[in-house]
Amino acid sequence: MTISRWNGALWPAYRGCVVAEDSVPPVFRASDADRDNVLDILRRNSVEGRLSSDTFLHRVELALRARGVGELGELLSDLPTPARHDSLVVRVVRLWSSFTADVRQAWRMSRLPRFVLPRDDRVYVIGRAPECDYVLRDMTVSWRHAELRPSAGSWVLADLGSKNGTHVNGWRAGPGFTVRAGDSVRFGRARFRITG
Repeated sequence: MTISRWNGALWPAYRGCVVAEDSVPPVFRASDADRDNVLDILRRNSVEGRLSSDTFLHRVELALRARGVGELGELLSDLPTPARHDSLVVRVVRLWSSFTADVRQAWRMSRLPRFVLPRDDRVYVIGRAPECDYVLRDMTVSWRHAELRPSAGSWVLADLGSKNGTHVNGWRAGPGFTVRAGDSVRFGRARFRITG
């Protein structure tokens, strides 16, 4: 995979087309947003005639099985990068858009309802069912959506096969994801900020 530098940081070959370039180690599974962005790039290149339908289908299958952003980057390494206009106006608009997106994100994060981590050591079930420990009334939350269980002094959030998924900081929780104060969690469309 080709690596390039931008403002002193290392970026994969697809140069920021994929969303999540953060502090999460590359051994973790690629996020759904990363995968969707790569699939969109492959789709555009197929429509523009740069990929045959067989190559497109093969790469879509590989993208769906990719374990990390490195594997996703390899699927795009032979495709041309979109031309970028570096005029002053475009750079200012790009900078302003990035700034307003950061402000919007910070505003949303500070306004999220709190999800308080429990103090004892038992398993908590989250869902719409009245017998759940954390009852959420949102219709996108499954009857028994997720569970929060203690693990070596921390808490692990695990999805219980819900239809709309459980996410921690934009990553699908799957069978278990360690959570801590400050994390953003989503059950279906219901969003919360974890506090201790």
